[in-house]
Amino acid sequence: MKVLAAMSGGVDSAVAAARAAEAGHDVTGIHLALSRNPASYRSGARGCCTIEDANDARRAADVIGIPFYVWDLSDRFHDDVVEDFMAEYAAGRTPNPCLRCNEKIKFAAVLDRALGLGFDAVATGHYAQLRTGADGLIEMHRAVDDGKDQSYVLGVLDQEQLRHALFPLGGSTKSDVRAEAAERGLLVADKPDSHDICFVADGDTPGWLREKLGDRAPNQGGAILDEAGVELGRHDGTYGFTIGQRKGLRLGVPAPDGKPRFVLDIEPVAGTVTVGPRERLAVHGLTAIRPRWCGTPPARLDGPGVTVQLRAHGDEHRATVTVVDGTVEVELLDPAYGIAPGQAAVIYDGTRVVGSATIVSTSRAPLESRVSPVTR
Repeated sequence: MKVLAAMSGGVDSAVAAARAAEAGHDVTGIHLALSRNPASYRSGARGCCTIEDANDARRAADVIGIPFYVWDLSDRFHDDVVEDFMAEYAAGRTPNPCLRCNEKIKFAAVLDRALGLGFDAVATGHYAQLRTGADGLIEMHRAVDDGKDQSYVLGVLDQEQLRHALFPLGGSTKSDVRAEAAERGLLVADKPDSHDICFVADGDTPGWLREKLGDRAPNQGGAILDEAGVELGRHDGTYGFTIGQRKGLRLGVPAPDGKPRFVLDIEPVAGTVTVGPRERLAVHGLTAIRPRWCGTPPARLDGPGVTVQLRAHGDEHRATVTVVDGTVEVELLDPAYGIAPGQAAVIYDGTRVVGSATIVSTSRAPLESRVSPVTR
């Protein structure tokens, strides 16, 4: 099988490419140039897609003994991922750019080009497992390493994309992958994993948004209010906040109860940020749209194995899921905290990924006490 191995310059993608080649596939390595102005060096474990990363990927391909190319997808990445990220924050929502990148870049733009060039599959270093179900469909399951499982950010993949995907690391632990990389003589064996958002290399998302949005920002500041509408402080732009945030609020008036305050609501048009106690962040239900199903779309899912994951490294929440006319309604059997519109709800049945949808509203009232939906 002809396999295109996406090589980021890290240890995971290098070992994934090596395993694909060792399995007898005809492997070609590619590095995706996603930044229009790549830096020469990473800042520790922050960011990726630097010139250094491209060179690390090339050296790994040389050690493995496979051809290697660099594909410039920076314009596509900017349009589909970066612009979407800025627009979502400007609208008071909290996006996940990794899901968008997997959906629009790695398993859309790259896979489409790969198939057009005669390749059969794209291999990546993601930690997830693929199995063929009794119905012949390809199922995606969680990785064996719970700490590295990346099925959440792959929940946007549909059946056609899964049929052309390879995840060689899904059955391994991270420590085993690093040890294998060292045994293979790959210089990236001890390279730190990248964290945070790859195109915000210094980790300062509000500062990055302030610079990039400029005049497109919905506001340049406003009031931080409590739930009674009393002004507690000022801010420099609603795009710098997300639901559930505690740090960086700069409240000038202490809470009467002495408890910390968290962001409860963001209103970009009014330019206000509302804060309150943590218990007001409890979410018991949510509505999501634009579902993407890994297999056959369900009408309803319930039972002890049905869970929803709401953050890339968050806990699973037992849930009941109902799908009507493309809208996904989720009742959480145990509350989640700090869930924001724009985030992805990835649905599982046991270890199997059912699909993903984008949250548009949340309900803070338990089902038994709910009279009408109270969103966000």
